[in-house]
Amino acid sequence: MGTDNVFFLENLEWFDETGKELVHRIPEKGSGEIKYGAQMTVRQSQAGVFFYKGKAIDAFGPGRHTLKTANIPVLTKIVSIPWGMTSPLRAEVYFVNLKVFIDLKWGTRDPVAFRDSQLGLIRLRAFGMFNMQVVQPVLFINRIVGTQGIFTTSEIEEYLNKVIVSRFNDYMGETLDSILNLPAKYENIAEGLAKRLKTDFSHLGLGLANLYINSITPPPEVQQAIDDKSRLGVFDDMNKLMQMKAAMAMEKASESEGASTGMGAGLGVMLPAMFARYFSTDEKQAREDGAKEATGCHECGKSIPVDSKFCPYCGHQQLVFSQCRKCGKNLTPNANFCPRCGHAAEEKEKSNICKKCGGSNLSESIFCNMCGEKL
Repeated sequence: MGTDNVFFLENLEWFDETGKELVHRIPEKGSGEIKYGAQMTVRQSQAGVFFYKGKAIDAFGPGRHTLKTANIPVLTKIVSIPWGMTSPLRAEVYFVNLKVFIDLKWGTRDPVAFRDSQLGLIRLRAFGMFNMQVVQPVLFINRIVGTQGIFTTSEIEEYLNKVIVSRFNDYMGETLDSILNLPAKYENIAEGLAKRLKTDFSHLGLGLANLYINSITPPPEVQQAIDDKSRLGVFDDMNKLMQMKAAMAMEKASESEGASTGMGAGLGVMLPAMFARYFSTDEKQAREDGAKEATGCHECGKSIPVDSKFCPYCGHQQLVFSQCRKCGKNLTPNANFCPRCGHAAEEKEKSNICKKCGGSNLSESIFCNMCGEKL
């Protein structure tokens, strides 16, 4: 703080003891009589702005400055010559805190409307924090501080919060289709929102150092709908989901009423059986479905898809024209001997060869049993 020497100020300096002051004016009220030649000490994280008759005359960086014409040339016209260049000046000095102010809060006071591509029109709440810094001291004083003696972060935090929420609403509507895809996009949303806000902050002489999103949450009923949708990814259909919900409700009822009514003990015994039957039915159905879709290879016996033409394990052809009477090996239509055991393909003498498809047919057949052509 500045110290008075009876009539006017000789030494000007300021320490931020609260850690929340952006600007501190000396003197805090009215204009002061600052001695020509007074000392002004500016710390490394500060800037000093000298005002005379309501106008900013000059800005000072870190160091110790003497308020004389050598440092402020315009004082030559300001200082009263009849006083021998020693008269006090009716002026003020604004000390501006240039450090980065961290952990400032932002968030939606009321839920904001958002049209979700999958859930429809919903309302969201969002919360986070941001860091800011004064980057243009004179602009910040002229546009925000004015003639206030002390200006703190609490006095501008609410206004900046409204700016952030407004830009957040626009950015969400332009970039996000559904909140179901939201968890993986927090960082991208924060980066895009910060870029859009830098212009708004710069108009006030401020810089947005960082912006973070802590949470974006829908109302409880929408959260419940999201939970139900995630469960449907585990269960096959809505009926199974309803069965599970009913079982969960019964379990909860057993916990609350079991001691007094005896219902809890009964439900406690029933629930394991219900779950066992529920899941065993699913497993049985899965086995039946699998059995319908698979068959055994004629050659190696391994399970293969029912519509396979060749076995993926041994390569055996699954279309049967005729078989060896001795070993059961599939025979091609023109084979005279079995390729496995060498037994004569006696069946050839008793069979007809279809001229259309080449399939082997029994001698008594009138029509081909492969393509239906008349023999």
